[in-house]
Amino acid sequence: MARIRKACAYRRLERPYTRVSKYRKKSFIRANPNVRVVRFNMGSEKKKYGYTLNLLSNKDIQIRDNSLESARQTSNRILEKALGATGYFMAVKVYPHHVLRENPLAAGAGADRFSTGMKKSFGKPIGSAARVKRDQVLIEIRIDKANLGLARKAFTRAAKKLPCSCRVEMKENK
Repeated sequence: MARIRKACAYRRLERPYTRVSKYRKKSFIRANPNVRVVRFNMGSEKKKYGYTLNLLSNKDIQIRDNSLESARQTSNRILEKALGATGYFMAVKVYPHHVLRENPLAAGAGADRFSTGMKKSFGKPIGSAARVKRDQVLIEIRIDKANLGLARKAFTRAAKKLPCSCRVEMKENK
């Protein structure tokens, strides 16, 4: 299986290229790849919590679904080990709608005979990404006052998995 490209290949936020063809079926992306984020809400949603912490993006960027999933897993693991499944509520607030495409070019001996080059360069879907604006909430954690340090620790671990710099915003629930 081929390795996935680095995040720097897809993190620029620009207008998605839309193919316009005289043949209608070639104007659309045929396959929508599966989103790798397994769960968007974790913990106990019904309980009332004293504080809400938000992880915010510092710039406009595209975040791939596999980095969102790894950020979710690391932060959820820290919270679930310490507090159990009912001591917090965590939600991933962005959804990876944008389909990423790649035009695979053949390499090696004789590649020129069966490669189309850039002639039909719309690209095949390889994954999906969330288009994030500056100061948009990526992940939200609701927690009690005694566990604020633990939630901040979970957010610092999650921020290391994301391809952008992030900051934590805290507000008290009333």
